[in-house]
Amino acid sequence: MRETDVAELALFPLQAVLFPGGRLSLKVFEARYLDLIGSCLREQRPFGVVALKSGLEVRRRDTQQVSFESVGTLAALVDVDSDTPGILQVSCRGGSRFAVRGSRQRDDGLWLAQIETLADDAVVAPTASQRATVRGLQEAIASLKGRGVQPFFEPYRFEDAGWVANRWCELLPISQAAKFKLMELPDPSVRLQLVDDYLRSKGVIA
Repeated sequence: MRETDVAELALFPLQAVLFPGGRLSLKVFEARYLDLIGSCLREQRPFGVVALKSGLEVRRRDTQQVSFESVGTLAALVDVDSDTPGILQVSCRGGSRFAVRGSRQRDDGLWLAQIETLADDAVVAPTASQRATVRGLQEAIASLKGRGVQPFFEPYRFEDAGWVANRWCELLPISQAAKFKLMELPDPSVRLQLVDDYLRSKGVIA
């Protein structure tokens, strides 16, 4: 099933923002999500990650109000491992963004949504004035890899403004709400410019 064929999508609300092309690691133990991961594996289909506005990731016995953002990101399974019975270690890759047009919650607590897949970022090059931001990301990746951390999926696309902006957004110590606002921006050049402005304001780049 292609991502754009999804009519009703299972959601995984998280206190995090998944960016297109991003890496997401999950520890899954609730029955509703164990079943979800199993069905996604069998049917080779994605699920949706949406950032929580209120409520908790883990379902509790007492009544709990949950609300989430109206734009999310498709998550494709990359690896699923189970070292402990009843617990799955899941690695996912962010795909296209989508808009939630309606949602409902099943009796088992799983959220389902009617979605509209949004256009992927146009591939545009960073401007000359943003080259320091690109170099800064290259240096950050080299530093992380030197410590044995592989932060992003390859290939690296330093010539793509949207990709550079998204990877910086994943690294920056900014709020979940700020990351969401950046993720949902339809213009990758604007997103990278906002990142560039932030890095300059913090003295990360000159």
